[in-house]
Amino acid sequence: MKTTPAHSTPVVTQGKPGETYNIGGHNEKQNLDVVHTICDLLDEIVPKEGSYRDQITYVTDRPGHDRRYAIDANKISAELGWTPQETFESGIRKTVEWYLTNTEWVENVKSGNYKSWIAQNYQNR
Repeated sequence: MKTTPAHSTPVVTQGKPGETYNIGGHNEKQNLDVVHTICDLLDEIVPKEGSYRDQITYVTDRPGHDRRYAIDANKISAELGWTPQETFESGIRKTVEWYLTNTEWVENVKSGNYKSWIAQNYQNR
């Protein structure tokens, strides 16, 4: 995935010290809609018999469960002129493709091997 260097974010160059700016895509999705989008992308990119949606298992919500996440990015847009460089659809596609391409990274997370890298690189900070 491509990340934006912090120095190119208007919060760093134009933001007021002490202010908080939410950076978001000016869209709102329910969690299940995000899961459906990921399944549909997998159906397209890595097709298999049946749909990935068939693997969704519904469970009882935990207390306080969030059904959706939304960020109000109006302040950063109005005050600093920031606009997202990706739509939700283009960004989620790039994210899914990144995970499918970087299987070694995924396996290191699943196995727990990444913990030694974290300890080596961040333990003494």
